Amino acid sequence: MVEQGMEQILEESRTSDVAFLVVGDPFGATTHSDLVVRARKMGVEVKVIHNASVMNAVGVCGLQLYRFGETISIPFFTETWKPDSFYDKIKTNRQLGLHTLCLLDIRVKEPSIESLCRGKKDYEPPKFMTINTAIEQLLEIEEKRAESGNL
Repeated sequence: MVEQGMEQILEESRTSDVAFLVVGDPFGATTHSDLVVRARKMGVEVKVIHNASVMNAVGVCGLQLYRFGETISIPFFTETWKPDSFYDKIKTNRQLGLHTLCLLDIRVKEPSIESLCRGKKDYEPPKFMTINTAIEQLLEIEEKRAESGNL
């Protein structure tokens, strides 16, 4: 969303007070960091109010934060798109004896394929990946890689 409106946000910030609100850590997405850097280059005063996120709340589970490796995102598979690069990161973390924080996909305000074809703005209902779906997808990757000898 912000990717399409970044120029407008920056332009309006030259002459007006602009607030940009995000869920979680304001610097959890590179787009948000880029927005701050670009605003500062334009001479716009930027104030950041840090927020709680899963990235800094994970310590409540009792695992030691310094024992976490690279965090990964597990996206919803589609019939034609089944990325598996995150699997390698989990594997590397395990080989190093590190925990992996897996961020499960969330689909909110996603246009349907049909609406995109018709040029309409009809959205799919919100969809939140469950742990079961994530495990099923990981098992699918393992099965595929076992068949090709790439485990």
